[in-house]
Amino acid sequence: MGANVVGIGYEGLDIEALVSRLRLRNVATVVDVRLNPISRKRGLSKTALRERLISEGISYEHLPALGNPRENREGFGELDGAGAREAREKFEELMEAPVAQAAIERVLELAEAGTVALLCFEQDETRCHRELVLTALRTRLVSV
Repeated sequence: MGANVVGIGYEGLDIEALVSRLRLRNVATVVDVRLNPISRKRGLSKTALRERLISEGISYEHLPALGNPRENREGFGELDGAGAREAREKFEELMEAPVAQAAIERVLELAEAGTVALLCFEQDETRCHRELVLTALRTRLVSV
């Protein structure tokens, strides 16, 4: 799976740089794992992003079930300590919900057709819920 599902954060990138990185990784599908796919950055909100990606031959899918609620984001800014542990534990609990498990299955389906990039804002994956989604995907693949 390592080659089939990757993570990417658009922090510090504009739409051109993001598309360039996706192309370099031969991404077939972008799965947006932002709970609310809106951005102050031009071209990076859901509709504009989807349209641009499609024009580049890259599919787009938004899976809000893999998003992190606003009230749980602060703890991801830390790598250790109580806040970091609590935020990650809460997100792991959210990942156990049937809707999140179905979204994980959908990502695995999409990965069968080509490389999937999980998209969120945070550049540093270790400070983003995206890391836990990738871990859940890898765990699922190992248990199959």
